Amino acid sequence: MLDHPQIRAWSPALAGIAEVFHARITDHVYPMHTHDSWTLLIVDDGMVRYDLDRHEHGALDQLVTLLPPHVPHNGRSVTPTGFRKRVVYLDSSQLEDSLIGLAVDSPVLEDPLLRQRIHQLHGSLEHAGDELEAESRLALVTERLRDHLQGNVADRSPVRNATIAYRLRDLLDAKFVEGISLQDASEALHVHPAHLVRVFSREFGMGPHQYLTSRRVDMARKLLLSGMPPRLVAAATGFYDQSHFNRHFKRTLGTSPGRYARSAPTDFAQTPI
Repeated sequence: MLDHPQIRAWSPALAGIAEVFHARITDHVYPMHTHDSWTLLIVDDGMVRYDLDRHEHGALDQLVTLLPPHVPHNGRSVTPTGFRKRVVYLDSSQLEDSLIGLAVDSPVLEDPLLRQRIHQLHGSLEHAGDELEAESRLALVTERLRDHLQGNVADRSPVRNATIAYRLRDLLDAKFVEGISLQDASEALHVHPAHLVRVFSREFGMGPHQYLTSRRVDMARKLLLSGMPPRLVAAATGFYDQSHFNRHFKRTLGTSPGRYARSAPTDFAQTPI
């Protein structure tokens, strides 16, 4: 008796990603098929064997597999226990069709940093409200994929990079409640999105999404201690919803917003640490 695959699939609210697909496959054998998007695959357990352009390849953990659009491929488990995989399907806004031939020649990438970044991208795609984080991680992933396919592009000067980083920080400071997409910041500063993320992280030791979240949490602390209810604080500080607010507040301070608010003495306002 064949086991049914265990599947999760969704379309995230993020330009550039058509679909996210997580699956545990045991008996299913994928026939030859094609996609109109790029298939970016990591395997968490087991191994997949597939044919691409009449050549056999293997996808296993610690490696990254990039299958180009419009090129037929199949897939099957190497072992009886099956495999577990995570996939993001990237549209042509992320990787140009001109790179298809290069991807056919080298679909398997041995790059631990790239794999880690893809893993982090999947994590950020799990939660609504983390779109800036997902957008930032996607920009770094696609830049590194392009580097693998066609070679690295020289970085800009350190002085220029620092200036860009501080200009982005000013932009985030001005819009940390309503938020700003990486694409909008890129257009405002006339800098490629991946370069923005890279120089900001290098200059400040955190990504733009982490900086934005820290500004929101810092403002939330003041509002909580002023007596504003947590549900209103979440909206006032730009979080997607109460769950989004609770998750990031606890990740930053190690306690929930409600407990933080109740920690203040009742007879006078407490100054945040």
